[in-house]
Amino acid sequence: MKNKIREKRTERDITQEELSKKLNVSRQTIISLEKGKYNPSLVLAHKLAQLFNCQIEDLFIFEGDENIE
Repeated sequence: MKNKIREKRTERDITQEELSKKLNVSRQTIISLEKGKYNPSLVLAHKLAQLFNCQIEDLFIFEGDENIE
């Protein structure tokens, strides 16, 4: 799943380390999220949306087989 986490993070001038501390996850989790190698739990996705003051749908882009038909 693609996402806009890196874009939102850099817009706010937050480092990966700072973001990981705010979310209480490892920096490696942030790296994996930004690379699209890890899909977050619903709770983590909600925390990210709250932090960036947006909707979950604004952060995560569902493509291909992920969409409901």
